[in-house]
Parts: sequence; structure tokens; C-alpha cells
Amino acid sequence: MTNLLPFSHELRERTRTSHSESEGADFMGDLMSGKGTREDYIALVAQHYFIYEAIESAAEQMRNNPVAAPFLSDKLTRLPAIEEDLRFLLGENWRNQIAPLPTTAAYVARIREVGATWAGGFVAHHYTRYLGDLSGGQVIRSILQRQFGFETNGVGFYLFADIARPREFKDTYREQLDAVPWDEAERARVIDEVLVAYRFNTDLFRDLAAEKAQTVA
Repeated sequence: MTNLLPFSHELRERTRTSHSESEGADFMGDLMSGKGTREDYIALVAQHYFIYEAIESAAEQMRNNPVAAPFLSDKLTRLPAIEEDLRFLLGENWRNQIAPLPTTAAYVARIREVGATWAGGFVAHHYTRYLGDLSGGQVIRSILQRQFGFETNGVGFYLFADIARPREFKDTYREQLDAVPWDEAERARVIDEVLVAYRFNTDLFRDLAAEKAQTVA
């Protein structure tokens, strides 16, 4: 029997709980409620560097893939902004001051694996990261600017200067998801991979909280 529900709707419904769990992780909750520190934020940006270096390297490998290519847009590229944020936050030698946490290393390995072998899996991670950045990321940016006195330096990651209408961009992205001719089995695989991405994000927040606890202790 053909599933008449658009894939983007099915994806959103099947991942709603995991998405909420990721958003509600204690580390991020503290950062958004004013309990987190500037150092907490820097620790998060550092992990973003490794994640986005992996996903944007994978994107280059997927440029000519007929499934993945429609989702790729230079307007989404985040790595240069992350590098500028880290330069502002840590100084010119920022690269020598950061290292991936265990969850980040596993997350990066998974992105590289699917980015080299499976377009649907790559799209799952691409969707999880970039649509989240275009949605909640804008609220996060405003909170961080108020909390730490940032203007644009330090929060460039959240600034999509080339996307004038984020809502329309996201709507188009979801239309592209609906247009991919995945069968039921592949749709299920892609949704499962989105759940994997959400778990990585939640586990990363736990890693960050644990690292902070060790530093405080």
C-alpha cells in the first residue's frame, strides 16, 4: 500500500520526541537559560567545528549525486563562520586549543561513512543539522548575543546572511525531501538515520556537561 503522507511530514512526526529530547538536554538548557558560561559556549563551538568539517567535506563528495545534490547549497555553508567565531573567541591559535569529544569523534565517523557510501544517510544528517540551524539557531543567536554581549563576532555560525527568507528556504527543502523517489524501506532507513543524528546531538550535550563537571571539580 502506498504511503500518502508526504515524507517531510512523516519524518517530522517520527522524530518529534527525539528532537525534543535533544533540545532539552541539560547543557544546552543551561546555556539558553543564562546558567551557562562563555566557556561553555566556546566548548560547543569547538565541537561544531569538527562536525561541520565532516559534513561539508561529505557534501563535496555528494555534489554529483542525483539524490543529495538538490539539497546542497553554498548558502548553508557554516565552516568558515565557525572558524571566524573560534578565532574571535580563542585567538589566532584556536586550532591548537580544541579537540573532539568522544561523541563528536563517533558522530564525525558516522557522517564520513554515510557521506562516502549512502546518499540517503547523508541527507538525514544534512537535514538534521541545517534545518535546525535555520530554525532554533536564530533564537539561540539572540540569546547568546544578549547573554555574552556579542554583536556578530562570535555568533557568525548562526547568521545566514545569504538566506533572506529562512521559512521559504526550509519549505523548499521539505519539498525536495518529498520529491525524492525513495521506497518505503529507504524512507524508513533515512528516518532511522535522522534519529541516529539526534542521539549523537543529545550525547554530545552530555559529553559537554561531563567535561564541564570535570573542569569544575
